[in-house]
Amino acid sequence: MSRSAPTARDDAVAERALHTIAGVRRSRLSRLARAAVRHRADLLVGLCFTALAGWLTHGLWPDPTGRTLSLNPEDQILYEWLLAVDARALLGDFGLFTDRLNAPDGVNLMANTSVIALGVLFAPVTLLFGAPVTFALIAAGNLAGTATAWYLLFSRTLRAHRLAAALGGVLCGFGPGMLSHTNSHLHMTAQWLIPVIVWLVVRLLRAADGGPPGTATGGRGPDRRRLVTSAVGLAAAVSAQVFIGEEVLFLGAVTLLVMAVTVLAVDRGLARRALPAFTGGMALATGLALLVLAHPLWFQFAGPLGVADGLFSPRYFSADLRSWPAISPLALVGNDRSASLSTGPAEYNTFLGWPLLLVTAGCALWLGRRPVVRACAVGILVTGAFSLGPEIVFDHERTGVPGPYALLAGLPVVDGALPMRFALAVPPLAATILVLAVDRALRAAGRPRRLVLAAVGVALVPVLPAPLPTAARPPVPEFITAGHWRACVEPGGVLVPVPLAIPKAPGPMRWATATGARFGMPEGFFIGPHGRGGGAAMGVAKRPTSALLAEVATSGLRPAVGEEERRQATADARYWGASCVALAVATPHADSLRLTLEALYGPSTRMADAWFWRL
Repeated sequence: MSRSAPTARDDAVAERALHTIAGVRRSRLSRLARAAVRHRADLLVGLCFTALAGWLTHGLWPDPTGRTLSLNPEDQILYEWLLAVDARALLGDFGLFTDRLNAPDGVNLMANTSVIALGVLFAPVTLLFGAPVTFALIAAGNLAGTATAWYLLFSRTLRAHRLAAALGGVLCGFGPGMLSHTNSHLHMTAQWLIPVIVWLVVRLLRAADGGPPGTATGGRGPDRRRLVTSAVGLAAAVSAQVFIGEEVLFLGAVTLLVMAVTVLAVDRGLARRALPAFTGGMALATGLALLVLAHPLWFQFAGPLGVADGLFSPRYFSADLRSWPAISPLALVGNDRSASLSTGPAEYNTFLGWPLLLVTAGCALWLGRRPVVRACAVGILVTGAFSLGPEIVFDHERTGVPGPYALLAGLPVVDGALPMRFALAVPPLAATILVLAVDRALRAAGRPRRLVLAAVGVALVPVLPAPLPTAARPPVPEFITAGHWRACVEPGGVLVPVPLAIPKAPGPMRWATATGARFGMPEGFFIGPHGRGGGAAMGVAKRPTSALLAEVATSGLRPAVGEEERRQATADARYWGASCVALAVATPHADSLRLTLEALYGPSTRMADAWFWRL
C-alpha cells in the first residue's frame, strides 16, 4: 500500500511534540542548574577532596598499565585480576566461583576480597580501558568518596558548620589508615557506604523515638513509615557493603553496637521510649539483609572451596601500643623511623600522632555531657583496645599482659579479624568529636574559639598525607596484548605461564588480566582451603613440574630431565587441563627455562616476544 503525504496538521503535531521534548530537556537542565547552585558549597568540597585524592595517587595516572604502587605491587596485581573477572558479568559470565585461576579446581570469590560490587559497577571502564585504569580510579575514588560521605553526614545529620564537617571529612577519608590501605587494599578503603549506614541507623533511632513528654513530638509514638523505610534502606546498604568489603562492615557494626549501647545507657529516657521500636526496626533490617545474603554467605564459608577460618595470626597482626602516638611514614611530616612499629606499609592503622590523641581527649572532656561524644569516646577506647590484639605489645616487646581481643578467641569467623584493623574505626570517631568541637567554637567568640581552632589545626598537621610512592613495572608481553595467545589456547581454556604465578610473585596473572580473564591459569594468588587440615591458605601447593620450573627461574640452572620428569610434566599438564605453555622472552633466565621446557614438552614455537608449546 502507498502512504499518503503528510498533511499540515501532521506537521503541526510533530512541531508541538518537538517543542514539548525541548521544553522537558530545558526544565531538567534548569533543575540541575538550580540544584548545583543550591549545593555549590558541597560540590566545591567534593571537588577539593577529588583533587586531593588525584594528587595522592598521581603516580599511577601517566600510565596505569605500566605503573604500580611500589609499596604493595602484589596485591595490586591480584585486584586488577579480580576486577577483570568481575567485569565479565557484563558478558553474561557471572558467579561467586571462577575457574580462571587455580585450574582445574578454581577459586571461591566470596572467600577472597573480590570487591564484586565495585567490579561490576566499573565493568564498562574495565572492558573499554582495562583493569589497571579501573584500579587507579577506584583507589582515588575511595579516598574522595569516603571523605565526601563523612562530610555530608557531619553537615547534614550533625548539622555542623561546613568548615568543621570538611575537616572531619579530611580525617576520615585521608587519615593514616586510609592512605596506608590505598596501597592496593581496595576492600578496606571502600568506606563511603559506612556513613550512609550510620545515617540510616540514626534515622531509625529517631523514628523509633516518640519524643519526651511535653515536647512537640511527645506522645506521638514511633514513626512507623520512617522505621520501615530506614530498615529497608539499611538492609540494602549492608547487603551492598558485603559485596564491597565485609571486614569494613564488620568493624562498622562492632563500633555502632558499642555506640548504641553507650547512648542508650547514658540516656535512659531515650532507651525507654525508643528501644522496643528500634529493636524491631533492626530485626526487620537484619531479616531483609539475610534474605539477600544467606546464599552468598553460605557459599563463602561452606560452598565449594569456601573458607571458614581466618588466614592470618592475630598475634602477628596486633598493634604496637607505641604506634598510636607515632606519626605515619606516609604523612607529609613522617619518616621511616616508625615503620617498624607495624607489619608493613599497608597496615599503618594506628599512627595518629600524639597531638591528635591529646586534642581529641581534650575536646571529649570539653563536650562530655553530649551523649554522642560519650559514645564516640567509649567507641575509641573499645576499638583501640581491641587493636592491641590478644597480648599487648609495646615497642616490639610482648608484655605478657592479655589484651581485650583475647575475649574473641574461639568465636567463629570473628576471631579471624585482624586486631590492628579495629584501629580504623578510631579516626571517624575522633573526627566526630573534633567536628562538634570546631562547630561549637565557630559559633562562639573570643579566646575559646581561637584556642580550639588552633589546637585542632595543629593536631591535624601530623596526619596530613603525602603522595603514595609508585614505580614502573614490566610490560605485559606482546604475545598477550596483540592476541597471539589465541594461537595456542582457545578462550576459556587454560594457559600455563612460566614460571607460574604464586602469592609472592603473581606477575603472570597480569597476562590474564590484559585479556579480560579470557583464559584460565593454574595455581596463582588467592585464598582457599588448601592449608593443613583444610584450613585457609594463600595459594596452593605446587605440582612437581611447576616446582621444577620455579627452581630454574630462581637459579638459572638447568636440571637433568629424564623420562620420569617428562612423564610427570605430561601428567601435570593433563591435571591442569592445559592447552598451552608459554614463556616470555624477557623472563629472567629465559634460555634455561626454554631449554628445560623443550626437554619436557618438545620443540617450541616462537611468536612475537614469547615461545609456546601446544599440549
